[in-house]
Amino acid sequence: MKVFHYHFGKDGGAERFFVHLVNALAKRGVEQTAVIRPDRLWRKDIEQVCGIIESNFRNMSPDRLLLPIRVRMMAEREKPDGLMSWATRASRLMPAYKGCVRLSRLGDFPTNLSYFKNTDILVCNTPAIGEHVRKLGWTRGVEVISNFTDTEIVTPIERARTGTPEGVPVVMSMGRFVRRKGFHTLIEAVSRLSPDVHLWLAGDGEEADSLRGLAADLGMTGRVRFLGWQKDTRPYVAASDVFVMPSSHEPLGNVILEAWAQRKPVVSSRSEGPSWFMRDGENGLFAEIGNADSFAGAIRRVIEEPALAESIANGGTATLMGQFSEAAVADAYIGLFERQVIARS
Repeated sequence: MKVFHYHFGKDGGAERFFVHLVNALAKRGVEQTAVIRPDRLWRKDIEQVCGIIESNFRNMSPDRLLLPIRVRMMAEREKPDGLMSWATRASRLMPAYKGCVRLSRLGDFPTNLSYFKNTDILVCNTPAIGEHVRKLGWTRGVEVISNFTDTEIVTPIERARTGTPEGVPVVMSMGRFVRRKGFHTLIEAVSRLSPDVHLWLAGDGEEADSLRGLAADLGMTGRVRFLGWQKDTRPYVAASDVFVMPSSHEPLGNVILEAWAQRKPVVSSRSEGPSWFMRDGENGLFAEIGNADSFAGAIRRVIEEPALAESIANGGTATLMGQFSEAAVADAYIGLFERQVIARS
């Protein structure tokens, strides 16, 4: 089986899943080529199992005109079993080649369908996204195939590496520092907890200075650790006591799956994705979007009630293994490609 990917993401949860899926398909013998942005931090994680073409595909770049011709010629020459674009921008590169199935994978809610003129099937990672595109007027194929994450349990980092005392409660979160990720709310929530509770934030982005300023204004400079982008966040998650996903908008919530993989209790906002797969009190605790008191209360319960923390961590791990395993997700993609090959033969 041969698959071409078109992916212009930067660095974040969607990119981690892209890396996971490319490697999972490679384990199953799928030959792959990917068009990606230059100088991606995660290139080295796929280059051993996937051919790579680098391009920014910008409007003012020669590649804006030449790359579509190149990928169409590649498809006509190599006759892949599937073409797969990741999100809206990459879907504009999808060639009008009808010799295989053409998928566009959506991890968020598109605002319009004009990006997908050459797409046969939209692969949505939650049912809500699938319902959304149907309401926009999409009449071609829709499949719901979710994400998975690495489930290996890793060794926690030593807290001393972050300047955090041993024995204090540590709240962890991670992602791009943009407003919708809700890190301002989380900092405010932790400021309302006991002074010995520390907060670790892994990531970076346009809100970084604002977040640091908020921590200083709240007198929390000594309790908040900004960890920057980490190639592997798992050791930090493993060293924490509770993981929090405070986003105001989150179509799925890959970071929750990553926390469950390290057997950690999770507190999440009632955003779209978590509202689909989390059950309050069974595999996590919910807090109200943008409500620092609500988050503080949920985090406090996890810290002060060890039996609850263990119970929801176990429930999260069970959900991860049953609903978001590598085998189930990779096999779903391969099955989709195979069904389309049979249908076209």
